[in-house]
Amino acid sequence: MGKDLKGKELGVGFTQRKDGLYQARYKDRFGNQKTIYNKKISDLRKEYAIAIAENENYTSIRDNITLDSWFKRWVSLYKEKSVRPNTLREYTHIYNKNISPYMGNRKINSMVKSDIQLLIDTAYENSYHYERQNKIKIILSDMFSRALEDDLVSKNPCSGVKIRSEREIKAKALSLEEQNIFFEFCKNTFYDNLFNVAVNTGLRPGELFALTRSDVDMENGFIDVNKTLVYQKYLTDERKTFHVEEPKTKQSYRKVPLNSICKQYLAKQFELKEIVSKRRPKEQNEYLFVTMYNTPLNSVIYADAIRSVIKRINATRSLEDEFDFFSGHTFRHTFATRCFENGISPKVVQSYLGHASLKMTMDLYTHVMESKLSNDIEKIVPDVKDNIIDFHDKKCVCSV
Repeated sequence: MGKDLKGKELGVGFTQRKDGLYQARYKDRFGNQKTIYNKKISDLRKEYAIAIAENENYTSIRDNITLDSWFKRWVSLYKEKSVRPNTLREYTHIYNKNISPYMGNRKINSMVKSDIQLLIDTAYENSYHYERQNKIKIILSDMFSRALEDDLVSKNPCSGVKIRSEREIKAKALSLEEQNIFFEFCKNTFYDNLFNVAVNTGLRPGELFALTRSDVDMENGFIDVNKTLVYQKYLTDERKTFHVEEPKTKQSYRKVPLNSICKQYLAKQFELKEIVSKRRPKEQNEYLFVTMYNTPLNSVIYADAIRSVIKRINATRSLEDEFDFFSGHTFRHTFATRCFENGISPKVVQSYLGHASLKMTMDLYTHVMESKLSNDIEKIVPDVKDNIIDFHDKKCVCSV
């Protein structure tokens, strides 16, 4: 029982401080100690009664929130208006595949760090690597951060959770020999122009697919990258369809310079586009790179076109010497690799690629830079034959 300064009993949780101010203490639904103050004990009792009632009422309502119901609210309030439809589709797919089946019915204020770690471990055991595990953690971390803002949980259980596999950041690129072989075999094929523009600009596949004639400034020698084309089924779509979206990041809006070779293949593509458009009058669009039916490109068509060239290469080789298949993104990595090999600075390469940060560029191409540094250091070493002297002649090794 608490007392006032004169020793009068005030009731459980009530006391009077030395400065005359009355205070009342109680625990909220998370077990946190709360204190309210008032100069009048009668007013304090009213405030205390209201606080206790609101806390109990809030607890009875909010304690029943499941992760599934909070995901729907999180998507509606925080994501639908702020992320691209393709990103929202990815979040929903990952949640439904890797999160909801394991803890969708759990109450959000009952979850602890070990629950999230077990979920990550389960994804790892199911052969999901770094990228998927990290996406799971990112989604849940943001969901619980928003719940924390609304006082629905006492802390974020994702804090300190470990990803169980290391990120593979080495980018796959063609060696100069592989590049020459591939382009020798793709010469004069329908997608020859597309492949050559890809490897000479480093554009992402979706950026290539979205290019229009107006995006190419031949006179000033650059491509204006301002959109991307994706083929996906968004949450509001009945089936997969094409969507024009903004580039991946703010840095993805960029002007990529054209070398003389790229200009030649772009000029050829202008002519090819006109021919295809005339042959397919019912299939009209502004996209520069299209199928032979004048329909837009997607990643599957792109991959099949690359695979077709590689099959032609392998038809001339033994099984032990087959050319490895690769994705359309490999042209982008090959472009960056050739840039580094020819001494273009990382900051400039970052601007060409449209990476959000220089760190991203360096992380992806550290192995290329290390190889170049190793080769460059050899350039200062004189000819070995001229510098190694016979010790039996009582001479020494010349310093470099």
